[in-house]
Amino acid sequence: MSKLSLTIAMTLFTVFTASSQGLNQTVRGQVLDRVTQTALPGATIIIIGSNPVVGTTTDYDGNFKLTNVPVGNISLRISFIGYKEMVLPNITVNSGKEVVLNVAIEEDITQMDEIIVRPDVDKDRPLNEMAVVSARTFSVEETRKFAAAVDDPARMVNSYAGVVSGDDGNNTISIRGNSPYGLLWRMEGVDIPNPNHFANVGTSGGGISILSSQLLTNSDFITGAFPAEYGNALAGVFDLNLRKGNNEKREYTLQAGFLGTDVAVEGPFSKDYKGSYLINYRYSTLSVLSKLGVNIGDAVTNFQDLSYHFYMPTNRFGNFSLFGFGGLSDQKQEADRDSTKWEEEYLRYDSRYFSNTGAAGVKHLFNVGNNTYVQSSVLFSGNNNGDDEFRVEDDYSRRFEYQQKYLNEKITVSSVLNHKFNAKNSLRSGIYFNQYFYNLKLRKRNSETQAVDEFLNSKSRANTIQLFSQWNHRITDRITMNVGLHYLELTDNHSKSLESRASLKYALDDKQSISVGYGSHSQVQPIGIYETEIDDGMGNITQPNKNVGLNKSQHFVLAYDRALSQYTRIKAETYYQPLYNIAVEDDPTSPISTLVVEEGYLTKPLVNKGTGRNYGLELTLEQFFHNNTYFLLSSSLYDSKYKALDGVLRNSRFNGNFAFSFTGGKEYNWKKNRTFGLNIRTIYTGGFRDTPIDYQKSVAEGQTQYVENLAFTEQLPNYFRTDFRVSLKRNKDRSTSTLSLDIQNITNHQNLGGQYFDTSSGDIKKWYQLPLLPILSYRIEF
Repeated sequence: MSKLSLTIAMTLFTVFTASSQGLNQTVRGQVLDRVTQTALPGATIIIIGSNPVVGTTTDYDGNFKLTNVPVGNISLRISFIGYKEMVLPNITVNSGKEVVLNVAIEEDITQMDEIIVRPDVDKDRPLNEMAVVSARTFSVEETRKFAAAVDDPARMVNSYAGVVSGDDGNNTISIRGNSPYGLLWRMEGVDIPNPNHFANVGTSGGGISILSSQLLTNSDFITGAFPAEYGNALAGVFDLNLRKGNNEKREYTLQAGFLGTDVAVEGPFSKDYKGSYLINYRYSTLSVLSKLGVNIGDAVTNFQDLSYHFYMPTNRFGNFSLFGFGGLSDQKQEADRDSTKWEEEYLRYDSRYFSNTGAAGVKHLFNVGNNTYVQSSVLFSGNNNGDDEFRVEDDYSRRFEYQQKYLNEKITVSSVLNHKFNAKNSLRSGIYFNQYFYNLKLRKRNSETQAVDEFLNSKSRANTIQLFSQWNHRITDRITMNVGLHYLELTDNHSKSLESRASLKYALDDKQSISVGYGSHSQVQPIGIYETEIDDGMGNITQPNKNVGLNKSQHFVLAYDRALSQYTRIKAETYYQPLYNIAVEDDPTSPISTLVVEEGYLTKPLVNKGTGRNYGLELTLEQFFHNNTYFLLSSSLYDSKYKALDGVLRNSRFNGNFAFSFTGGKEYNWKKNRTFGLNIRTIYTGGFRDTPIDYQKSVAEGQTQYVENLAFTEQLPNYFRTDFRVSLKRNKDRSTSTLSLDIQNITNHQNLGGQYFDTSSGDIKKWYQLPLLPILSYRIEF
């Protein structure tokens, strides 16, 4: 089709319904082939329910534009000859910012005379077409609407089946009984370090997300049997996508709240260039309050972050993107120099903790013909984590207790080829190379000898290589098969794993489907484990963990999905995950396993002789946003066990056995151009497992000591929390403002977090998770 004929078609088809009253906005975007990412010229876009019909067609580059669209919620129908029709429901149109969409539609494999229109309205369907089990997409709107999610994807997914929060004070999550370390973070198709403030090593969470929701667009969250392109993970995947800045007009977002003050700006580089920029900066509001003299607790907390995405297309050499993020965070505490105020042992400590994380990358996407594209990336990333602790003595002198300084840097080079042979078959293959540079130091005082022992003092490097290939075959219009292989090797000690992946989805009819998935998975240990140093007391230092292998597991998943209506569905999944070759302490009496470590580095000799298993059943009932209402009811029954070298089958730390959550909300159109929102989330889960404290040993050594042979034999009380969110959005001419109040734990329920031995009083004391916490926020877009 020529450019001239497309222009004429657009002119004849577009219906301009400019309104002299009310507020309007522009809705535009691009329509692409889902597999090849090539533009689809001549695709039809219609606003469902508009009368007279409002619509347009895409131009030669697949772009479309609808002007003078009234603010509110609209649904779009996208159709193109030879492709499945797609419906995008409940798109929020605000006056403050244009709506810019990237729409990927799927080629129909049926013959033209057999085509039956079946609109694709699977709102939770993952963006990755090769992920058919234990996967769903999530939107920025969800991170903003869900009560107490505070624009944080990791806090939002606590509403999903199989996901349990590790601690109210941070966004660490356990997926299907796995350690938080088993979660992989990915951005723009490349692995990134843990993108959270106040994040410790050996974990996937932290206190506050570094990534602003201003930069994110729809992304995928996967909890098991993930496709072959994902590796070096046992539990799940956050596959994050960045949105492009507006390439036609400059727009701004300002947000101020309890957690920080954000400033975002986006726009075109120039009037005649399709490239764009998007930048967001945030500074800790807690820091501002502290500097103004406001008492915000015993410790002074600071953080700030910057994230960006520059999109630079070319006519002949493909499209380039520069993207990245950086976060600085620290917390300082100084003991009061009045000993009468030391009611607890921790109050007599001076400490400084810091956690700095960043990543900067360049991505290049190049189309080789109409059916092939290559995406290549180079990413520089790293994190610097440290903690210094001193105990203030009775004479107010300071005694060294603990120091850690962990500097990890990484260079990642990746290249992925995507090729579509025809409507039925496509192939994705790639390579990832990672080179790690690290400088690790760990010293702490020995409670028995009072000497300062050194556990880590290493400056070295390591390399991993990953190869994958996966094939998507649509056997019929109702049956889709995915098969693939993934290879992971830690080249320094030649630990390796060749992993098979497979899934099959069968649509029984237009409303229900059955899916099965299998995956073999492995993961490199936290890098500090390999550098553990052991001193035999005679000056001889060894590194016993240099040859520790990969932790490994298999995932088996069976799923059933049924649409109860166009906007409501029910889904059931059952899974079984055996774990093997697990690194455990090399001691036949020890219960210590890497499967139950929440963060940090194990500094004991390890061997790959441990096992474990997770299995469970999940049920989800969900209504997507419709008639200004949405809800999500999730339930999980599961069991998580492990076995260390002592041979005892134990509950894992994360074995709560059950988890239920209800998330829902309702919006009310109040007065002119105002929307009042009410959102609630209730979480009820089984308590995590705990180890009893050895009181006599704790008294003797002056710090908390545990009865190790009874590891995780106690269970904390069941966890209950209700969060509430109220918001008021107002559209004005050229601006949209939202005032919101999130209240975490609105009932102020006391959830026991654990126990510790307090040296000052000589008692075993309990600590509780966060009480009622209000978070006020104001955002304006213009």
